[in-house]
Amino acid sequence: MNTDPLTAAESARTEAEAFRRLAEDARAAAEGARVAAEDARAAAELARKAAMDAVHATADSLEATLDHMTVVEEMRRTLREIRDMNHLDAN
Repeated sequence: MNTDPLTAAESARTEAEAFRRLAEDARAAAEGARVAAEDARAAAELARKAAMDAVHATADSLEATLDHMTVVEEMRRTLREIRDMNHLDAN
């Protein structure tokens, strides 16, 4: 098989151009993946911050609930003392 040197050179140039386009596409895909990864990292950081804010809000709510329960218990104790005093006064 005797190949014409000009035809072989043109074929090699065509193949090289195809590889060049593939390399450019690969670089563009890699850049897109890098941008997507950066966006995902930023979204994960926002989600982490939101989760931490929710944890702090829950802790604050639980603390307020405990404070209210303490006040209610103190009120019950005071009412029991008043009731007991009234029972003693009635006898």
